[in-house]
Amino acid sequence: MSFPYSTLMVQGTTSDAGKSTIVAALCRLLKRRGVRVAPFKPQNMALNSAVTTDGGEIGRAQALQAIAAGVAPHTDMNPVLLKPSSDIGAQVIIHGKVRAEMNARDYHQYKTIAMQAVLESHQRLLAQYDNVVVEGAGSPAEINLRDRDIANMGFAEKVDCPVILVADIDRGGVFAHIVGTLSCLSESERARTIGFVINRFRGDIKLLEPGLEWLEQQTGKPVLAVLPYLHGLFLDAEDAVQPVQASRGAFRVVVPSLPRMSNHTDFDALRAHPDVDLHFVRQGEPIPAADLIILPGSKNTRGDLDWLRAQGWPEQIARHLRYGGKVIGVCGGFQMLGHSVTDPLGIEGKPGTSPALGLLDMNTEMTADKRLVQVQGVCAFDEDKASVSGYEIHMGTSTGGALDTPAFIIDGRPEGARSADGQILGTYLHGLFDTPRASSALLHWAGLHTQNTVDTSVLREASLDRIADAAQPLLDALLTLRGKEVSV
Repeated sequence: MSFPYSTLMVQGTTSDAGKSTIVAALCRLLKRRGVRVAPFKPQNMALNSAVTTDGGEIGRAQALQAIAAGVAPHTDMNPVLLKPSSDIGAQVIIHGKVRAEMNARDYHQYKTIAMQAVLESHQRLLAQYDNVVVEGAGSPAEINLRDRDIANMGFAEKVDCPVILVADIDRGGVFAHIVGTLSCLSESERARTIGFVINRFRGDIKLLEPGLEWLEQQTGKPVLAVLPYLHGLFLDAEDAVQPVQASRGAFRVVVPSLPRMSNHTDFDALRAHPDVDLHFVRQGEPIPAADLIILPGSKNTRGDLDWLRAQGWPEQIARHLRYGGKVIGVCGGFQMLGHSVTDPLGIEGKPGTSPALGLLDMNTEMTADKRLVQVQGVCAFDEDKASVSGYEIHMGTSTGGALDTPAFIIDGRPEGARSADGQILGTYLHGLFDTPRASSALLHWAGLHTQNTVDTSVLREASLDRIADAAQPLLDALLTLRGKEVSV
């Protein structure tokens, strides 16, 4: 039996209700049935992104969903990506390329143009695939954003597709979330909502059944599935840093949770490593002793440098190095290791120059062009020249004597830098811990001697299969609606 919806949209009563996971699960289930399916998110606001095969940039969650569907990530799967650079402004990326830096008010006016990009991408996906599973953003009940909406019901109304509404019962108030969301919708939007999914349930389903019956009586719509709370999943986070499990290993890695931290998924492999205790340090928290400090990527390098100083990180890093610790800087974190970061065009904020940490002999200048490329090479610091693969996704060019001692050789060229004393390593390469051999070499360089390795691709595939297995009742329920709710 084919899937009856050419386009199906998954919306949520709140952010982090489970939309991304459910879209990934449906993509994996349809792939198993031999359906050519593609994920789609009209508009995503996230600092975790991925480089696509067509040389663009999309949200990390859509890249994960593409893996679930067994297809290559493409910019059409996330035609509008917003990367916040401040509380009121963001870099606007259309079809994988930077279009402009806009404040919230200007972008709201720009949405009519952005919608055209969204519709173009959706049509191209429909021409290539049997089905498209769409992820909404935030909640459709955000009344202040209803005008010119392209992320939720505005898109669903435009393409006339059915919607399922997901609510997270683990938050509490699940029935109020669903009924309240429906009450905020227009009559046509309520009509296209074909049913509900209650996510992250744990306990005795019998105790929930009276509530399910009440909900169906109140709304006249079915509860399509109650999905369980699954522990221990290894899935790329869309944006927010996920809670780290309790200490598992003796080797401590500390990462500052920068206000504009980007691509913290770089450290998922460390999170899963049995010998590593990974700790993100938030504002106001004491900086613990560590074996390795990693400065992560940043969407606002100069602003996050100010934050580091306010938190006392430069002094703590200097102390850490005096005691023989190691430091790695990734992308924006790499730029922070030099003498200065200059932004003459105001790419990430006000034009100007900020002093950096002065740990590597180099300077960085922000440029308008963004480098987006998937790469592979070897670890220059490793005697065995361990292989590494990943991606570059950055604005700015670094120059200086430190680059004469590279961290990697990428596609035949030197990349990154190392300090003369061997304690500091910097690179523009994201995903450097995802390659088992490179991860082992980096951890060995940092002082961890272990035979244990983590293969993130294996963990990710196992988790995708787990969420798909759990979501089978949802697919079964959708198939039973065939001929009943397909036309809205």
